[in-house]
Amino acid sequence: MNWLVSAKEQGFALIPGILGQKDVERLLKELSQADVPRGRAGVRHAMKLPAVAAVARDSGLLEIAQRVLGKEVIPFRATLFDKSPTANWLVVWHQDTALPLRERRETADWGPWSLKDGVNYAHAPASALSRVLALRVHLDDSTTENGPLRVLPGTHTLGVLTDDEIHELATRIAALDCLVSRGGVLAMRPLVVHASSKSQSNVPRRVLHIEYAASAFIEEGMALAIA
Repeated sequence: MNWLVSAKEQGFALIPGILGQKDVERLLKELSQADVPRGRAGVRHAMKLPAVAAVARDSGLLEIAQRVLGKEVIPFRATLFDKSPTANWLVVWHQDTALPLRERRETADWGPWSLKDGVNYAHAPASALSRVLALRVHLDDSTTENGPLRVLPGTHTLGVLTDDEIHELATRIAALDCLVSRGGVLAMRPLVVHASSKSQSNVPRRVLHIEYAASAFIEEGMALAIA
């Protein structure tokens, strides 16, 4: 199964060798020197960093997003996840349903709303989330020991699920570990159910999570904010 078929049918795909080792080293150096607020898990709203914006517009990444979403893709949000022995966490099974928006508009099927670092967020309907693709650029090797992302294949086709529905799926669908070498990319749909365990390794697991949309107007009247 090629990566594009996997992305469409399984909701995720592993694509090796997108960034070269020198590109990864350069990005890590610029991220380490960036004067930005850092949380326990890494850096939120990283698209404002020139180095991250440049990677988001890398031709290799854009081509992946375009093949899934169409030619007019835009990167709209980036998050640096930095899992290490000193910043270690687990994430329970869930879907990514909140999107950053330019303004708050009370619209059917959108919400609840929240405000994070001055950016409006709303939980979006499946119709909008179907126009989004995340590309997780691996800045370190992702192994079975350092808390890799785990997915329940094919669950992106089931719509926005309740917590109980997600729990039930996790009991009957075999989870897959997404092991990606440094410089590789994990492409994933936001509605594929996913989780990650705590790292059991001294090796860091740094991932730049970049989200792309088919259009800045994700649905009529709802415009994405760049975050």
